[in-house]
Amino acid sequence: MQTIGERFDEARKKKGISIREAAEATKIRGDYLQKFESNQFDIGLTEIYTRGFLRNYATFLKLPADRLLNDYAALGRGAPRPRQPNREVYGRMDISVATAGEPSDRAAPPDETTDEPAPARAQPRYPRGGSALPAGPDPALIFRYVKWGGLAVLAVVAILVIKSLLSPAATPARPTPAAAAPPPASERTITLVALDVVFVRVVQKNSDEGEGAEIFKGNLVRGQRQVVPWAGPIYIWASAGENLKIEYKGTQLDSKFTGYGRAQMN
Repeated sequence: MQTIGERFDEARKKKGISIREAAEATKIRGDYLQKFESNQFDIGLTEIYTRGFLRNYATFLKLPADRLLNDYAALGRGAPRPRQPNREVYGRMDISVATAGEPSDRAAPPDETTDEPAPARAQPRYPRGGSALPAGPDPALIFRYVKWGGLAVLAVVAILVIKSLLSPAATPARPTPAAAAPPPASERTITLVALDVVFVRVVQKNSDEGEGAEIFKGNLVRGQRQVVPWAGPIYIWASAGENLKIEYKGTQLDSKFTGYGRAQMN
């Protein structure tokens, strides 16, 4: 049975792709891909990144990603570690409560030889001729203040309402929406539609059949649509041509390539 690295190496060489080209297409460092093909998976990253790189590389090489990750897990990799219980250290506090009639341990013993009497507690003072404490504010006085305050608020509100009725309401002028400028008649665009994960690169074609300015470069996931300008002849590279659909004004164009290859659009 082939190892994971042997399957990666064999699939890449069958497609005629170098490590550098695979790294550019998958956006994965070349030294990581070399370690994967050598069955070395300790790349200094967490397991979630390692498994993601393995899945992307397998998808790029048209290998069964789920089966490859299961073989990776069978090596004892990617298994979640059991969570350690949270240990908390609780301290101990001793509280001494003195009950009624029992002397406290911290209280100083009374001096039996002193003849000074204990200080008397301060007694509350009551008005002359009674034993009750003084009453609070007069309710009638509070009611009077509240009534005058309410009348003042009502007067202010009435003044504001009368003033708003007498002043003419200004009708705000409606802004006239600016007309959108029509796109130039000479500008054309095409839409790249990803049927599955695919790496796409679009460049302008020079008159001498060479490459010109790069228009777009990146990975597209399933269902993603990317609009690129089509002002003249262009080259379109795709890591998997069968995963890419090209549309122009809602009509699908025939790209005439599959696998890792290049198509020319005039």
